[in-house]
Amino acid sequence: MTIVNENSSRSRRKFFRNAFASIAISTTGAYSLQAKDSSQVSLNGEREAIRITQLETFKVKPRFLFLKVHTDAGIIGLGEPITEGRADTCAMAIKEMEPYLLGKDARKIVHHWQALYRHSFYRGGPILTSALSGLDQALWDIKGKALGVPIYELLGGPTRDRIRVYAHARSVETVKKAKAEGFTAFKTSVKNATQSGIIASQQFIEEATQAFAELKAAAGKDGDVGIDFHGAISPQNAALLIHALEPHQPFFIEEPVNCQNVDIMARLAKETHLPIATGERIFTKWGFREILEKQAASILQPDLCHAGGIFEGRLIAGMAEAHYASIAPHNPLGPISLASGLQLAASIPNFLCQEQVTLGEGYIKKPFVVKNGHVDIPTDPGLGIQLDEDAIADKLGHEWRNRESYLESDGSVVDW
Repeated sequence: MTIVNENSSRSRRKFFRNAFASIAISTTGAYSLQAKDSSQVSLNGEREAIRITQLETFKVKPRFLFLKVHTDAGIIGLGEPITEGRADTCAMAIKEMEPYLLGKDARKIVHHWQALYRHSFYRGGPILTSALSGLDQALWDIKGKALGVPIYELLGGPTRDRIRVYAHARSVETVKKAKAEGFTAFKTSVKNATQSGIIASQQFIEEATQAFAELKAAAGKDGDVGIDFHGAISPQNAALLIHALEPHQPFFIEEPVNCQNVDIMARLAKETHLPIATGERIFTKWGFREILEKQAASILQPDLCHAGGIFEGRLIAGMAEAHYASIAPHNPLGPISLASGLQLAASIPNFLCQEQVTLGEGYIKKPFVVKNGHVDIPTDPGLGIQLDEDAIADKLGHEWRNRESYLESDGSVVDW
């Protein structure tokens, strides 16, 4: 039997903690540790844990929900735990996590994720995994700040220097405007998609195809334009429309049918050379397993505010790599969501492109900047962002609701 001296063991732990902090301070440059402030807090060699003291959520226009995880170390982690149209429900889901989280060590990220996910008994779903996603982002933000490094450094280090991003474009004018702002990749939707019906007319297919062709021409042969069917097109219409779009070479076809209809999506993927993308309404590694096994998509789009967070996104990316699929993180949300996607994109080998709707102007102190279709990988610790509290003061609160869509010909409910 080996007898371990407890005082000696504690001294060794202290030595290695202090040694790591010294190395970080002397070698990380942009990642150097600083005295306590709201964004970077020095790692205290004497501290045995970084305890969670408060979970704070607040709604931010137009439809975001932000989370602040406060700690006894003075570090605040940021997350975005939102299901669009269910902000209050997600805020309550975070509130319900408080009894478990308060007083816990914020550094035990995966352990807390597993406990909150598995102990709920009724696992998964958009509310629970969205709440977990925002919490995961905030805890990684805390750990990165505590260690003085970006999150991607904790996920194996950077795999690239720049991250390609794409803009939403619904008209020729918006494509031209985005091009002038530095974008080289874009995404649009199917013209009048909600009115396609179960069996679309020839006119619908032709007009939708022509509208896309005009956007692609505006983007140019060196520009990429994806098209989002939003899961609102019937299988037969999707097949017709994909075939009609093939000559115009879309960047990808997103959610050609409802994401739950995996077998049909797999069939459509086999019938076209165009890449099929899906994932914004798929949750956790378990949800993406069937997509990959059935080869229903070659581009996965996990939303890091819904699919389980940054680390779950990393696990999904690893699964995708093993199936020769790429990752294009979904993000129609705010700057915390974008910052999380950039951290993932910087750390994986099979990244394709990052969606965004805001680069952070009016939300964060240093908005991201697009140059030649890319943004530089963040270099500040954690998520690499700081909220601009003054700028968001007039954006607090919203009552955003999901769109209601009906078929004009008979008034029946249709997907949007």
